Amino acid sequence: MPEVISAEAKQPDFVETQTAFAAHIRDPEHRPPPAGIDERRMAVYRDLFFSNVSSLLETGFPVLRKVLADAHWRSMIRDFLIRHRCHTPLFLELSQEFLEYLGNEREADDADPPFLLELAHYEWVELALSVSDDEADPTLADPNGDLMAGVPVVSPLAWNLSYRYPVHRIGPDFQPEASDVSAHDQGIAQQTHLLAYRNRQDCVEFMEINAVTQRLLQLLHECPNQTGLETVKTIAAELQHPNPELVVAAGQNLLRDLRAKHVIMGTRR
Repeated sequence: MPEVISAEAKQPDFVETQTAFAAHIRDPEHRPPPAGIDERRMAVYRDLFFSNVSSLLETGFPVLRKVLADAHWRSMIRDFLIRHRCHTPLFLELSQEFLEYLGNEREADDADPPFLLELAHYEWVELALSVSDDEADPTLADPNGDLMAGVPVVSPLAWNLSYRYPVHRIGPDFQPEASDVSAHDQGIAQQTHLLAYRNRQDCVEFMEINAVTQRLLQLLHECPNQTGLETVKTIAAELQHPNPELVVAAGQNLLRDLRAKHVIMGTRR
């Protein structure tokens, strides 16, 4: 009587084949394909898998793709597929997975531009803000409140960013070298401060800000119970400005401008 093989008994072989299949399309140079699969069909899977991932990441990091040579980009994508294990099946979150790979798993490569990680983070921010579940709840703030007497409320969709490199200017025609930024390490050059925010029309905007604006937003985050006046006075004291009333007046105008851009929602109700 022939032996009956249950589905449970077959499963290990199937899992083994599936594991080998996945390993091969990730790393075809070092991991052989499962036995019994036609090479032409295997090649279709390899090419589709690589091309789809590359295309998705190119959409998420268009500037990074433009500043890298074709061979370098393809090598980076292959290394990502080999090293990284994604924790989400969502295509929209693939960019975050790639950013984690660049920051935590990629080994140093002399061909990588020194601004690689910062540029990737800057490009990721736009997608992350556009799909963020955070909401600028209008019930939390009075949009017409007195920004100096009241407590300004910063939108959760406003991100205060600082980079060593001028990432918003990088492109095929402008690629700073490590030597251009070495002054940062010596405390000579200033950082690049950027503000990314999603406005009420759900459009993501970027603006370059100076160190004072960056500090204002930082204080509003760190001291959520301070009035606008108290915050700008703190800045005036830190600057040791000889005419603090000028800083206060400038701070008031700055708060109004940030409210007009939907970075500040208003004052706490």
